[in-house]
Amino acid sequence: MTVIPQRTLRNDVADVLRRAEAGEQFTITVSGRPVAQLGPVVEDEDRDGPQRFVPAHVYNEMIASLPPDETLMDDLRKAGGGLVDPFE
Repeated sequence: MTVIPQRTLRNDVADVLRRAEAGEQFTITVSGRPVAQLGPVVEDEDRDGPQRFVPAHVYNEMIASLPPDETLMDDLRKAGGGLVDPFE
């Protein structure tokens, strides 16, 4: 991974972004300390590392495809307490 100072990113942002789009990954430093990583956007699910963002429509489709939890109501009754309005 290429390490570049903040100044280089600021002065050469177009070049750095072109290189990132081409697949290069960067660690951005401030006063020699690594503070951020920059790299290409990976569209497929076989990416390295955890995915940090799931679009709402993907999440909604995923939730809609799950079967209902048949024991949820029993679990809630066993837990007791019910719903409480915190503003009362």
